[in-house]
Amino acid sequence: MLAEVSVLLAPLAAAIGYSSYKARQFEQTYPNIGELTDVGGYRMNAVHIERPESADLPALVFIHGASGNLLDQIVAFRAALEGRAEMLFVDRPGHGYSERGGPENAVPSGQADAIARLMEKRGIEKAIIVGHSFGGAITAAFGLRHPDKTAGLLFLAPATHPWPGGIDWYYHVATVPLVGWLFNHAIVVPLGLSRLERGTLNVFRPNPRPADYIEKTGPSLVLRPRTFHNNAADFKRLLAYVKEQSLLYSQITAPTVIITGDRDEIVWEHLHSRGLARDIAGSELVTVRGVGHKPDYLATDVAIAAMEKIAGEPRDLQASARRAEERLAASLEDHAMQIQPSLMPGALSGV
Repeated sequence: MLAEVSVLLAPLAAAIGYSSYKARQFEQTYPNIGELTDVGGYRMNAVHIERPESADLPALVFIHGASGNLLDQIVAFRAALEGRAEMLFVDRPGHGYSERGGPENAVPSGQADAIARLMEKRGIEKAIIVGHSFGGAITAAFGLRHPDKTAGLLFLAPATHPWPGGIDWYYHVATVPLVGWLFNHAIVVPLGLSRLERGTLNVFRPNPRPADYIEKTGPSLVLRPRTFHNNAADFKRLLAYVKEQSLLYSQITAPTVIITGDRDEIVWEHLHSRGLARDIAGSELVTVRGVGHKPDYLATDVAIAAMEKIAGEPRDLQASARRAEERLAASLEDHAMQIQPSLMPGALSGV
């Protein structure tokens, strides 16, 4: 009997050991570049760029989406905005290198409150809040709960409204007591690594993913057991949360811009982005044709123009979107021309 149990437990122990080893390896590959700050019994991690003398924009706070960390928004925006604003790139509670805190941080309102406290600790009185995807729900919560700290809201492919259907099966499994622990510690790493390439390609679809995206943004950090559990818990509560909270969006008064692609298969723009534009009086919806779920990378220039407009500068965001579409179309044509020879008959045989 003991031998039979050992035969059953040995593969499980090996899988847990492998996952633990890989989790440490992920952290060695993507070490924390931020600073941990106590926000009331737990610590939030962030990269804080102090206000430069040349600043021409208000402070900017960036909130990443699901399965992500602060590197995602740093790679998208930091270089383009260097010298123009004070910036705070946040690891959401329980993600990246931030600690989870209490159960209130399993919903966007709790995470918005945590970010508000972090701003206070960092001496940021007011900021434009920039949220991508799941970060959009937190951005909306921030605008509702902390209007005094909100200079404006910028939503990028946001998840903010109820949607038909549910979520992927593994998010349910990951939060089940005991079974979830075993799943997160033994299965998630090998399963996640096998899907990492395809998953990141799908996030950018139909646009090409930057070749160095995985190398620079550390998406494998979400595969660490505790982080994956937190990510799954966020997902499980989001639908019920937005069913209630979306009814309150009409109370948001901050200057608001929503940027979305019309080819987003991750977060449907006709439900979320158009819903926000309908609910928030005076907001502007900017749709970039041909773009999927990553306007932060594909239309960074449009997002920065939106920040400038929120700050009071005259900007034609619709014209900016059309220019971005032309640029993207030209880059796709160049890409097609570069790969054309390998698709010609006989190319592989040297003809």
